[in-house]
Amino acid sequence: MTPPQARADDAAGAPAGGGTMMAAAVAALRAWVEAAARAEEAARAALAASTPLLGALAALAAQMRAARRLPWDATPLGAFPELRARLWQKQRGAAEALLEQLGGRREELRAVRDAVGAAGTAVLRLYEERGPTELGLPGVLRRAPRCPSLADVLEGLQDVERYYRHLYLESKLLLQRLSLDSLADVEALPQSWERILERYKEDDVVQDTLLKVSLFVENHCEVSCSPGS
Repeated sequence: MTPPQARADDAAGAPAGGGTMMAAAVAALRAWVEAAARAEEAARAALAASTPLLGALAALAAQMRAARRLPWDATPLGAFPELRARLWQKQRGAAEALLEQLGGRREELRAVRDAVGAAGTAVLRLYEERGPTELGLPGVLRRAPRCPSLADVLEGLQDVERYYRHLYLESKLLLQRLSLDSLADVEALPQSWERILERYKEDDVVQDTLLKVSLFVENHCEVSCSPGS
């Protein structure tokens, strides 16, 4: 815990009203943490649900390509000319149903992007309206050994918003490029999707920022609740 004298020195260095601003910022950041945690869970669920759908779609595309190559007239099936068209319609309908389900998962990622963006915007707007006058630059940049600065936290919020925005855009573009008229591309979907997932699995920006914001909130709650603060 920060020593009382250090807290007093910090308070002395901040413009009047800085305590009120910081309390508002802590409340907004606590709401952001809750929103970001829910968003991370929703994003993981949407990504996990997309993988088997893409695998099923790729397998169906392989079947459709095989049916196209089949020499129908040279087999006993040639006696049933309508069978080929019926099979194609059935396969295409199944593929379109899978694409519709994937569209739902994409919309879940869009909702995640919007929720994180809205929560982050609320914090940034609060800072833009009150931070410069009530905290001043020293108050924004001040950090402790176990507590990041407000500037660090605000940068992290923007990193997380950018992370989900890019994830949504990549998934959207992948699905937008799909066409059942190009079955080879559809068959290669799982590999394309796995490359996207690998890039985002290696990016720890969400967990890093959640930890950073939690430390900031915890530290300032300790200070405000301490005797003599």
